[in-house]
Amino acid sequence: MDRVVLVALGGGVGSVLRYLTSGLAARWLGLDFPYGTLIVNVTGSLLIGVVQALAEEAAVLPEPARLFLSAGVMGGFTTYSAFSYETMRLIELDALGRAVINVVVTTLVCLSVCALGLAAGRYVVSLKG
Repeated sequence: MDRVVLVALGGGVGSVLRYLTSGLAARWLGLDFPYGTLIVNVTGSLLIGVVQALAEEAAVLPEPARLFLSAGVMGGFTTYSAFSYETMRLIELDALGRAVINVVVTTLVCLSVCALGLAAGRYVVSLKG
């Protein structure tokens, strides 16, 4: 249960950081492009790499801290960071084919189901009108 609490607390921190980052990006850079999402995804991908390297390769970050930061903070900040890390791990394991499949399938399926969700939501809204 301690692990779940660490992830939950970190997720709360990450979610607030995502909200603040997106708000600042919108204010500073405008709304004509999803700058906030891009900044969050790029920053999260960088940070999860640093956290995982410190935890797994340098062994300077204990497991509870890795869990809090990776699954918690970075998970709340952006799930793109996990996608990036897992794809890089496949590449490092010489599983380039699986890495490419992960990128293509994740991108295409997520965009497709997002479109499906938008259509479903719009359909539900049309029933009320």
